[in-house]
Amino acid sequence: MSRKPARRCWPYVFYAPSPKAAAVSRSDRRDCRGWTLLELMVVVAILGVLVKISLPTIQNTILAYRLGAAASSVASAIQKTRYQAIMTGCSYTIAFTAGSTTYQVQSQAISGTPPACAGSFTNVGAAIPWTTGGGISLSPSTTLQFNPNGIVTATTGTLGLTLSNGSASTRTITVSGVGNVKVTSP
Repeated sequence: MSRKPARRCWPYVFYAPSPKAAAVSRSDRRDCRGWTLLELMVVVAILGVLVKISLPTIQNTILAYRLGAAASSVASAIQKTRYQAIMTGCSYTIAFTAGSTTYQVQSQAISGTPPACAGSFTNVGAAIPWTTGGGISLSPSTTLQFNPNGIVTATTGTLGLTLSNGSASTRTITVSGVGNVKVTSP
């Protein structure tokens, strides 16, 4: 038994590269037909249903990743501010405002001879965003003050912050009195 070689349909359907290829018989071209409109519509409908089913899961996953990234950003900002206070020998504050996605760092300026810390706080740069994704909120408004010895006090709010992403997911950031930062999810 001899086996027929596999037929190459694609060059004959789309273009005729040579007069010999254009002379392919009608029966050969009929065997090389494509998909019908009904078959394509069924495939598109199935794909639409699959996308509609998976879209909420994908959105919740994206929100969870944004929430985790925001919690990590807030925790690292708190730790960085504490390290700056210890390193410079002057007090620093970091202020988080509910309804805002930025934080502001302030420090006591070093001046004079011998160097001494000023009594008032001044902004260190502009407000810094702690999240770039929308839909994440922080509560309550909190200002943390870091002393040069690493001790932390809350001048406004508490030593705990809660981040939420609009759905049921939350992350709680707790700062101990000695500056240890812990992120938990209920």
